Amino acid sequence: MSFSNNAFNNSLLLEQDFDAPLLLSEVIGALSYALDLTEGQPPGHSIRCCWIGMHIGQTLGLSQQDQWNLYYTLLLKDAGCSSNAARLYELYGGDDRQAKKDFKFVDNESFKQVSEFVLKHTGVGEGFLNKTKRLLNLAVHGEELATELMETRCERGADIAIRLGFTEEIANGIRYLDEHWNGNGKPYRLAGNEIPLTSQIALLAQVADVFFQLGGKVASLNEVVSRSNTWFDPELVKIYQGLETNFNFWNKLAQENMQQEVQLLEPSSFVMTVSDKRLDDITAAFGMIVDSKSSYTFNHSSRVALYTDKISDQLGFSEVHRKHLKRGAMLHDIGKLGVSNSILDKPGKLTNEEREMVEKHAYYTEKILSHLSPFSTLAKISGAHHERLDGKGYPYGLSAEEITLDTRIITTADIFDAITAKRPYRDAVPVEKTIKIMESECGTAIDEVVLEALKSKIPELDLD
Repeated sequence: MSFSNNAFNNSLLLEQDFDAPLLLSEVIGALSYALDLTEGQPPGHSIRCCWIGMHIGQTLGLSQQDQWNLYYTLLLKDAGCSSNAARLYELYGGDDRQAKKDFKFVDNESFKQVSEFVLKHTGVGEGFLNKTKRLLNLAVHGEELATELMETRCERGADIAIRLGFTEEIANGIRYLDEHWNGNGKPYRLAGNEIPLTSQIALLAQVADVFFQLGGKVASLNEVVSRSNTWFDPELVKIYQGLETNFNFWNKLAQENMQQEVQLLEPSSFVMTVSDKRLDDITAAFGMIVDSKSSYTFNHSSRVALYTDKISDQLGFSEVHRKHLKRGAMLHDIGKLGVSNSILDKPGKLTNEEREMVEKHAYYTEKILSHLSPFSTLAKISGAHHERLDGKGYPYGLSAEEITLDTRIITTADIFDAITAKRPYRDAVPVEKTIKIMESECGTAIDEVVLEALKSKIPELDLD
């Protein structure tokens, strides 16, 4: 099979898309939309939290350095959230994203609210016996398990921040996000000013946005005030109350897309562009966030990126082109953060509704990457990795002529890894058998020339 001119020409657009320097705030702000998906939050939750928190920090008169630490703590507060999704599903047996979303409305100082949450989210769709077993386990070990889940999330988030090249102050801001002013938070039971100020502000901003989305300004202010001196420092609550008459603050908070407004809040003396190496580090870190969602996708993103790079090399792509395409491959599944582990980790056959939910991840990938304007072409390339040459793919059902060479490469790499890796419903398939399966799909799902390039590179891969 030969490449169509359209596929070849579209692949060349990659090098034109990355000429302009990227700001660090633009990159992290754009990718924060993926973290919103993990937590089941409306798009832009992290951005809005940054807007709220930075206004509090500015009112406090924080130094430029402290404001910068706060800025990235707010954008990355949920960096570790994918790491406890599988465990949450294992314990509760339900939709982890819905559980996380609903838990944001729970004041864990209230036994009634916590009890109602547990009853609602445990063993959903399961029989009486299984549901009862889960409830008994949570009744006996609930405090211990809740601490475990929080610690996993907080430590993983802090680790991600360090991997992204941020300061220890930012890592600690994320690590202690769920501590409460009165010492009843988790996982470390810090109290008062033992808790980093960045963590205190980030938690208040999180609650403020969740309730703003639910019921607007009044609901947001009322909920924050109700948690004064339990969850929050009363002085921070007063500062948030002081924003009540700030029309510009609330008007902007209600906007659908405020990413550019939030970029302007980064302290001007700390604004920086992203080097190629740091952009690689950022994409690798977000690939890790994606792969942490399920034990069955461990290192999937990095392997697909590796196979994509090998194929691109075999096909004679330039170093710049290979580098950009490898990033697209690393982030091709970022939309899976929007899919529940009750589906991703399901051992049996998916229902039609569940399959539709899985298929949405490709669309989510495109939407997330499109928030970063220089990634506009890459967003389409990565988001199309489940399109098929016979037009039966998703999310758009593109024809062969509409599928770029770049996408065909990522698709082939993705299929190869999907078959050779263990899945909930089957063991890993040997490489030789995998190639035969893929050869049978040439012309329908897989480009023959791309597959031949992959086969040429297999001796270079460590597939043991």
